[in-house]
Amino acid sequence: MTTAELIRRGARRFPGRTAVICGDASLTFSEVDELANRIANVLLERRVDRVGLLAGNGLHSISLDFACVKAGIARVPLNPRLADAEMQAILETAGTELVIADRESRLDGELLPLADLLEQAARAGTADPLVAVGAETTLLLLATSGTTGKLKLVRHTQGTYAAVVANILANLLDPRRDDVMLHAASLIHASGTFVLPYWLRGAASAVLEGFAPAAFLDAIERHGVTATNAVPTMLGALLHEPSRELPTLRTIVYGASPAPRALVERCIDRFGPVLVQYYGQTEAPLCISVLRPEDHVGDRIASCGHPAVEAEVALDEETGEIMVRAPFVAAGYYGDDELHRETFGADGWLRTRDVGRFDDEGYLYLVDRTSDMIVTGGYNVYPREVEDVLAAHPAVREAVVVGAPDEKWVEAVTAFVVADGVTEDELVAHCRARLAAYKAPKSVRFVAEIPKSPVGKLLRRAVRDPLWEGHERPI
Repeated sequence: MTTAELIRRGARRFPGRTAVICGDASLTFSEVDELANRIANVLLERRVDRVGLLAGNGLHSISLDFACVKAGIARVPLNPRLADAEMQAILETAGTELVIADRESRLDGELLPLADLLEQAARAGTADPLVAVGAETTLLLLATSGTTGKLKLVRHTQGTYAAVVANILANLLDPRRDDVMLHAASLIHASGTFVLPYWLRGAASAVLEGFAPAAFLDAIERHGVTATNAVPTMLGALLHEPSRELPTLRTIVYGASPAPRALVERCIDRFGPVLVQYYGQTEAPLCISVLRPEDHVGDRIASCGHPAVEAEVALDEETGEIMVRAPFVAAGYYGDDELHRETFGADGWLRTRDVGRFDDEGYLYLVDRTSDMIVTGGYNVYPREVEDVLAAHPAVREAVVVGAPDEKWVEAVTAFVVADGVTEDELVAHCRARLAAYKAPKSVRFVAEIPKSPVGKLLRRAVRDPLWEGHERPI
């Protein structure tokens, strides 16, 4: 099965139904599909194999994605929050030939403004290009620094992404024809994986350009939203809004970063038994395991649920590392054979670099990470990357970066530095100029020395662990 065929099935079955809602505008299934065909035909005329997408959520986002799928073109999504140098590295690693953008950009290479693409599409043919694609055709090259801090391009194919859709329908959501799912998180992340499951059931996707708590709640009321996807920081922000009656809302899916138990319990008190948690990663979206609403009780709230029905989940006998084998596991890493072999075993097992345990009833718990990765606001930050930028400042002699407990971000990027003649604001600005804003330290603490091992290795845990005394560390 290919993802392109799934798109065609939904379009044939529900042509007149509303598929996409954005503000006061909407598109039917046939309109989304026709626009996707037009864009696909424009891109095919350019004879490109890989296209970078630097575009936020909007009315045309889904048609643009569908166009690439139908044309057999691999899309390379770019997070606008990344620094230009980071985006450039992604494009060069992927071998991208064209970037479609809805904003100004200083990236090298051929840039096609989204507005210009839509103008060209308006004059293009509406016929489905019917490009021959197979299950192994590359569909998506998704950048992640994961737990290594090293740029990785995760390769999903037409087949693995179709398996992601089946995974969501089998384990996480069961959309009805009149349902509406609200997307405020970026569609290039987990939120985008929900579009096709709803498309296949004749349900609609309501798209917001970004997340603002009051506007988010307004959209739920206005569009009769039945489900939404949120990261823990979004949930925390919603709890600070006045309580509202939301009678249509049946499901809040949450994941992307660990959620403190107290936050989950407050959400249940506010919204009722509607929370569904997933545990997954870019290499294995979306559900390695799922914690259903009825399982959000007692100590089970700290678990990430039972393994997905089509997933084999095992623990390494020596290290406890979680391993998964499933149809939705990515085809591997693009352009890094060594890292690919380390992570994707020849026997089909993916090594997640998370350490876990099972209880007697088969619930999976995350207990540690095999790296020092910080998860802040749903984004992964590898400390070494930030430390290298800090070390490049002439006033900094040593630096270590850790995640500190934070009510809003769950973990806040925090730097401990040995330096002279520089201020906290200057170091934060130094980092922001070279990294995505979410990677820059939320705070900088100046110290006389940083703990080291006998061989001179910085002892990160000796810095981090005291910060978490009296706090519940997510994993």
